[in-house]
Amino acid sequence: MDEGGSRIRRRVSVRKRNRPSLESVFAASPATELKHRDEEKEDEEMVAGSRRRKTVDVQPVEVQLHHLSDSPEFLVLFLAFGVMRHTQLDSTINLFLFSFQIIDSEEDMFGDYDSFAENSFLAQVDDLEQKYLQLPEHRNHATDHATEDLCSESDKLNTLNVTAVDDCTELNIDDRTKNESRHEDVSIEPEADILYDVPSSQVLFFENLHNSSSGLGGPSTEEKDWNSSCPKTVNEELLVNSREQPQQTVESSSKIRTSSDASRRKSLKDHLKSTMTGNAKAQTPIFSRTKQLKDTLLSEEINVAQKTIESSSDDLGPFYSLPSKVRDLYVQFKGIEKLYEWQHTCLTLKSVQERKNLIYSLPTSGGKTLVAEILMLQELLCRRRDVLMILPYVAIVQEKISGLSSFGIELGFFVEEYAGSKGKFPPIKRREKKSLYIATIEKGHSLVNSLIETGRISSLGLVVVDELHMIGEGTRGAILEMTLAKILYTSKMTQIIGMSATLNNVEDLQKFLQAEYYTSQFRPVELKEYLKINDTIYEVDSRAENGMTFSRLLNYKYSDSLKKMDPDHLVALVTEVIPNYSCLVFCPTKKNCENVAEMICKSLSKEYLKHKEKEKQEVIMNLKKVSGGNLCRVLKRTIPFGVAYHHSGLTSDERKLLEEAYSTGVLCLFTCTSTLAAGVNLPARRVILRAPYVAKEFLKRNQYKQMIGRAGRAGIDSVGESILILQEKDKKQVLELISKPLENCYSHLVQEFTKGIQTLFLSLIGLKIATNLDDIYHFMSGTFFGVQQKVLLKEKSLWEITMESLRYLTEKGLLQKDTMYGSEEEFQNNFRITKLGRASFKGTIDLAYCDILYRDLKKGLEGLMLESFLHLIYLTTPYDMASQCDPDWMIYFRQFNQLSPAEQNVAALVGVSENYIGKKASGQAIRKKVDKNIVNRLYLSFILYTLLKETNVWSVSEKFNMPRGYIQSLLSAAAAFSSCVLHFCEELEEFWVYRALLGELTKKLTYCVKAELIPLMEVTGVLEGRARQLYNAGYKSLTHLANANPEVLIRTIDHLSRRQAKQIVSSAKMLLHEKAEALQEEVEELLRLPSDFPGIVASSEKA
Repeated sequence: MDEGGSRIRRRVSVRKRNRPSLESVFAASPATELKHRDEEKEDEEMVAGSRRRKTVDVQPVEVQLHHLSDSPEFLVLFLAFGVMRHTQLDSTINLFLFSFQIIDSEEDMFGDYDSFAENSFLAQVDDLEQKYLQLPEHRNHATDHATEDLCSESDKLNTLNVTAVDDCTELNIDDRTKNESRHEDVSIEPEADILYDVPSSQVLFFENLHNSSSGLGGPSTEEKDWNSSCPKTVNEELLVNSREQPQQTVESSSKIRTSSDASRRKSLKDHLKSTMTGNAKAQTPIFSRTKQLKDTLLSEEINVAQKTIESSSDDLGPFYSLPSKVRDLYVQFKGIEKLYEWQHTCLTLKSVQERKNLIYSLPTSGGKTLVAEILMLQELLCRRRDVLMILPYVAIVQEKISGLSSFGIELGFFVEEYAGSKGKFPPIKRREKKSLYIATIEKGHSLVNSLIETGRISSLGLVVVDELHMIGEGTRGAILEMTLAKILYTSKMTQIIGMSATLNNVEDLQKFLQAEYYTSQFRPVELKEYLKINDTIYEVDSRAENGMTFSRLLNYKYSDSLKKMDPDHLVALVTEVIPNYSCLVFCPTKKNCENVAEMICKSLSKEYLKHKEKEKQEVIMNLKKVSGGNLCRVLKRTIPFGVAYHHSGLTSDERKLLEEAYSTGVLCLFTCTSTLAAGVNLPARRVILRAPYVAKEFLKRNQYKQMIGRAGRAGIDSVGESILILQEKDKKQVLELISKPLENCYSHLVQEFTKGIQTLFLSLIGLKIATNLDDIYHFMSGTFFGVQQKVLLKEKSLWEITMESLRYLTEKGLLQKDTMYGSEEEFQNNFRITKLGRASFKGTIDLAYCDILYRDLKKGLEGLMLESFLHLIYLTTPYDMASQCDPDWMIYFRQFNQLSPAEQNVAALVGVSENYIGKKASGQAIRKKVDKNIVNRLYLSFILYTLLKETNVWSVSEKFNMPRGYIQSLLSAAAAFSSCVLHFCEELEEFWVYRALLGELTKKLTYCVKAELIPLMEVTGVLEGRARQLYNAGYKSLTHLANANPEVLIRTIDHLSRRQAKQIVSSAKMLLHEKAEALQEEVEELLRLPSDFPGIVASSEKA
């Protein structure tokens, strides 16, 4: 090709690339030594000059790594030429065709050429091809030359020498081009991403790269083993597996050699024409290559893990059948680099591998939750099924939501909250991404009911129950038992995992759950138990005769006044630990918590004020901000000393701030009630039990173990200490306490009559799980109560209790019998649920109140007052809280008189007159009987109504002289009950008017803030104070939060930690993805052809 020939020009869409001309590639001479750095600079300048030339003449240069990153296709071309050194030219031309396929589809391959005319570049290439074919040594295509081994030392691949073809020097081409050809040695670093810039539409070459030796002229065995003997980069593997696009086939050189000369090869011009035309038409999809590579690697590992599980192999894959990315995320988000030995043993149990039900028990802080999380991730990612996690309290649900949302975002599953008034029934059915439902005990039961009703219970692959011992605790235990019994009865494919730190009669639970059992006494930090009597401390020692041995005497100088204030020597015990270490003091009552906190601070020296003084002032400022400028007088005095109280009297905002301050070491001492032991995880160096009582009841062994289990912080403390303070009179009971076994769990299914067995029977018939006496009795035999019936039933049999319960439900109008028989056989027929019964079980209404609720709603329709929310609030005020209320009659009377006439009519409508309240306030005797529950319920309605108007817990607390924590608890209970009443009304057509009204009211009660803050408070962990901060900073919607940068949030929002910022952003992203996915599912459902479409039905009938 002469210099006067036609020139090639092209557009460069992203950056210019160094591409060799056809002749310079063909004319490359054997390799020579590398030049010095000065020569490299000159050669680079030559390359730059050649890019500016219009001609196709390209000077051969030495290409460095940074050039290769600019021109990946150039590198790939020379790599391929190195592989096929000493092969024939037809293979070379074929490979050259590959190189043209990696040109970006946005680049103009043809330049000035608008046709394939005689004077075109393609015509000249065709001439060159014909000249080559005329050479005698190439007519017969002699036996192939074996290529050299390119991978002789696989551990020394830091550099790669790519040798240009030297067989082509016999071509009749320009002498100047011959003389200029020289060896090109390319040095590549192993970690360089040489494929980064390759356009997405050019995938054919890469998909064949690892097989190039077999397609380029019969390579040797060593070359065929290239992929196995040479380490491939991650990018090579990913690009092969991640992209599926239409491919253009190119005949291999082996086929060319075996065919006749006439049909041996297709014209090079036709090859180039076809290739370049297809390339020009190819479209380049816009996507993030980095994200695609990560997703592909994750998908590949999930597929491998899934196959591993299905094959029941002992090979668990990268990380317990999970992608290695999960291990990296635990390091990144939780700092967990290695599992404890017991965790590894538990995860590799044969029963776990076979997906049998499992109960495992370890001391508090042993790391039980991590095992459950890994099992949940296995179910979500590998088996592709939904998971339900049941936790005891709303605060723990929200904490777990925040912690796992980041995993959901990274690994592609949804994390959905079912607590309080949150949760959708039935849950959204997702076809691709799976869901992790994190629920309280009550919401978990409703969720399982909805899945059974819609026939989707089998989609639930795993149910995890934390604090399994709660199955023996009152109403909540009965609900938990019902939930698990229904799962066991309706879905044989659902695995159940239960965990607890305080289990004793495990055999009963094993029989009920049909589960294996695993236990260990492992604790990451050693726990030492002590008893304190007067000023002497004894160590608990099971080997000693009386269970304890002398340890030491307290050495603390007490003044006479201090002895009176602190007879139990609390100050001496806490000052041994604080401020450098943390301490928890458990107190019997809430009032005692506050008193002890104040007493300790009065006794501490002023040196304690200097410890983290600035940070403690920030905590006080933050508490004022979230409380509208208010601050508890006790906290105002104690926080400067690093001390605070913690109980249910605090608002959610206050608790969250104080817990964060304690976790970061700003606060070093909490005086708290026993609820903290079962709530959020706040460990301490030393735990002190103020007395062996919870309220007025003597401490139980389970409660004691949970409290002392908070001692010792893994990774921080080398030892944990617990000290129980007791008086001589309690010594005998305490010695029994520390030595006796844990209390047994017993079923409360029958004991909690209306919330237990009756609710169970109603839902069994409503869900059609069991509709006759025999089936119901059979179901009951498989419950926890059925397992323990010999112990629990003394007077009546299970059969008699079953019949009595069904009779009660029938008389109450919740069930109907299909047919009537004689007295002996009346319960042998089928039962069906009435409308009222269905509404009751759908709304999870306590059956003791369902008929009262129906009457109240019916009466409300006669004169529903919509001038304000008061009437609706009364209808959704919880019945059970009214029975516990004790109104202040003067406040009651004052608040009544501040109502408008229309609002006072509401009181009259429900049966409470102004005259009655006035007489009660003045202390006069009242002859007329008035239902006390109605009067109390209306008083609670006044509190809620005032709270909705003012949205300030502190001001309402002062007006009604009630603890702010109680008011917030009332608000949460009202929001949950409002949601239940809404579901109740949805099942009864006569209450259609309530549906829209209660939906809005439920939202108001749930958030109780100004309307503009509600979208922000939908995010888990964002309470009113934080929502107000975010709104004022410009984050006014869920989308704003989901797209926020955590680092910017930290700088913008006062007192926001990095961990909190990341959790807020992750939770917002998760919620946004859930909403987007729900809308997408709705769109697809609308556009999908119905299964009962006439044409489809007709064709199926013909078939």
